[in-house]
Amino acid sequence: MANIEKLHVLKFRNLTDQYLLPNNNINVILGQNGQGKTNFIESIYYLGHGRSFKTKSLKDIIPFDGQQIKISAVVDKQKISINKTRDKSDVLIEEEKITSNSFLSQILPIQVISPDRGFVVGGSPKLKRSYLDWGVFHNNNATLKIYKTYKKTLKNINALLTTGSHIELEGWFTQFANLSVEITNHRISYTEKLRDALERESESKLDSLIKSNDTFYFQIQTGWPKEVNPRSQKQIFEYLLKNKKTFLKTKYLSYGPHRANIEYFLNNKNENHLSRGEQKKMSIVFWLLQVLVLVNNKIKPIILIDDISSELDYNKIKSIINYLTEIDIQIFITDIGNKGLPLNTEKSTIFEIKNGVLEAV
Repeated sequence: MANIEKLHVLKFRNLTDQYLLPNNNINVILGQNGQGKTNFIESIYYLGHGRSFKTKSLKDIIPFDGQQIKISAVVDKQKISINKTRDKSDVLIEEEKITSNSFLSQILPIQVISPDRGFVVGGSPKLKRSYLDWGVFHNNNATLKIYKTYKKTLKNINALLTTGSHIELEGWFTQFANLSVEITNHRISYTEKLRDALERESESKLDSLIKSNDTFYFQIQTGWPKEVNPRSQKQIFEYLLKNKKTFLKTKYLSYGPHRANIEYFLNNKNENHLSRGEQKKMSIVFWLLQVLVLVNNKIKPIILIDDISSELDYNKIKSIINYLTEIDIQIFITDIGNKGLPLNTEKSTIFEIKNGVLEAV
């Protein structure tokens, strides 16, 4: 179970030397626009992922008059910290330096829903793969090594295709086909768990988000054309060999798990034909299913919800908070504070933020 017991944001964007003792359940950060609410959410996400969900550039998050970002926390009795400058990065767990952000993710599994990141239904394939593979990784940590090897293999293949060298391609194609099947199998297995959870929960905890006569469905597009069985190493390898000349001409590999997508349907309507409100609602359902599958797998993630009332109405907010409170996980929510939130006061702590300074109410 992941639980932030203490949090110290020493330097991150406009946040300087902010120390919190969070509630084990609901933490609400209220503040007007431009005061640092999203920065605070982003700092927690950064601590769990070693990166931002808003930018790839470190200079964007280093304070204007500073040289570094520094965040630390005590999570389930373990101290973790990140200290990054433009030239150096130190990630520590119990004062021991680690080399992979995956260790952070295992200790501090974090998921975020934010207007800055976008909603998964109707979103880009890259965003969809990001949400999906976050769940796949936490469902089976062994997949991380497979993904890393796949990424290196793809990079090598594309390098050979770029230079026009095809002598070594066959060997790389063999490895690529094997890894592709493994990734696809893990994704399909995880998606089936999400569908099972949807079937169990749609008539109880999710009934306020999904009407009894609604049909919500999602399926993986594996990244391969229809004539290729994505779970057959032989068919994938033969397809790669058959189309080698095409790949050499385009200079990159245009098929595989790195091109995968998820399609969503509501009452047989493709996601692109859903209203913005329907897309948001189904994104929340998919997101909550991912949280539930992790909880069922004895992993309790920390949930970040940014600017909740700007995107969601009162009933949806109530459904989400009730759902997450019932499965007993730690939540951080930001809001402008112009509407009342349906909070259980016994399980909530409210903070106000002004000019990057947090104070408990």
